[in-house]
Amino acid sequence: MSPAADFDARLRRVQLFESLSDEDLADVAKMGKEMRFAAGDDVTTEGKTGVGFHLILDGKVRVSVAGAEKATLGPGQYFGEMSLLDSEPRSATVTAITDLRTFSMASWDFMGLIGTEFNIARKIFAALSKRIRALEGSESV
Repeated sequence: MSPAADFDARLRRVQLFESLSDEDLADVAKMGKEMRFAAGDDVTTEGKTGVGFHLILDGKVRVSVAGAEKATLGPGQYFGEMSLLDSEPRSATVTAITDLRTFSMASWDFMGLIGTEFNIARKIFAALSKRIRALEGSESV
């Protein structure tokens, strides 16, 4: 698999993006850029406003809430997707355990895209609705 195909496959596994067409996914990919963080760096800080989404390409992070570790994430996993859509403070601190490389997207770039691409916005809203129903246990209601 080529590096570009591998990247597209990782981005497609993000729940918000899974129903996008290849063309729509390419438009989303154009909004982001590669970022690097050193081991020990906080990528996000609980209670602070976040600016975007991070898909882990290489490395590992620790997710903690109120100082308690909640999860460890690695390549192919992601965090910050809700900050693409709202300006609420981060619900967790995410710290690089190892050197980290991410595909990152700022909320203002993403909002600009869905503001002009109705088809992408519709699919994103459908994915959010599906996620909310699953969390509520009411998928068939």
